[in-house]
Amino acid sequence: MINKLVSKIKKMEAPIVVGLDPMYEYVPSHIMKASIEKYGETLEAVGDAIFEYNKGIIDAIYDIAPAVKPQIAMYEQFGIPGLVAFKKTVDYAKSKDMVVIGDAKRGDIGSTSKAYATAHIGKIKVGSAEFAPFDEDFVTVNPYLGSDGINPFIDVCKEEKKGLFILVKTSNPSSGEFQDQEINGKPLYEMVGQKVDEWGKDCMGDDYSYIGAVVGATYPEMGEVLRKVMPKSYILVPGYGAQGGTAADLKPFFNEDGLGAIVNSSRGIICAYKNLEGFDEESFADASRQATINMIEDIKTIF
Repeated sequence: MINKLVSKIKKMEAPIVVGLDPMYEYVPSHIMKASIEKYGETLEAVGDAIFEYNKGIIDAIYDIAPAVKPQIAMYEQFGIPGLVAFKKTVDYAKSKDMVVIGDAKRGDIGSTSKAYATAHIGKIKVGSAEFAPFDEDFVTVNPYLGSDGINPFIDVCKEEKKGLFILVKTSNPSSGEFQDQEINGKPLYEMVGQKVDEWGKDCMGDDYSYIGAVVGATYPEMGEVLRKVMPKSYILVPGYGAQGGTAADLKPFFNEDGLGAIVNSSRGIICAYKNLEGFDEESFADASRQATINMIEDIKTIF
């Protein structure tokens, strides 16, 4: 799957991923109204509205953006109907040939980790039938439990030719409380990066590993260090836009050929109708497309 992601990034000249992280208040009122008319004031109505919102955005961007990244917590908050919307969103994005990064940040040990891997990027047998439960192409994983928590995911990656983005240095302000602590003269995030590089060497695509890393745009100096530590790992870069990361902050995450990183924007794109002049709720999808174009052009300025 890393080969497909890299190929689409090259073809579209767009090293970006759109975060589909819907909150109730983000959904345009006409969409929510239509869903409530069908299902009443229920969680089913919210799930239906979220999918219609996502569908509109996907329809507007699939030809210019290589990937989407639905954050599963934004769907779990609405219970089972929310998870149905998550699955429908994954399936619809894939029907448009987009790469799907499931932002689940799972991490546990043994059979639990294996179950998470099966749910998100693997398959499960029911009698003679086989099913891919959520069926994302990549999933984000928390490495805090060490190799016991990562190896079950890697095993599934090898079987299914799918991928991981492992949390290394996250974009949030308090990430340094743990991630920046020094051990034997090195910060913890650098040691995690070294493990990502080690895990990745056994899961290579053509040019990059199936095992990537998450490194926040808000820490470009650390990104520069980690780019060297993990030369064959793709870096998923959150924190651009709404969280304060700028195009100038992004250059250290890329290799000289302009590859090696994929930059995420969530609210800046899916809520663009609230901020871009000339758009309103009815034209939310057009606003998302324009915001995506703006992001792509902004990133091109660093090369």
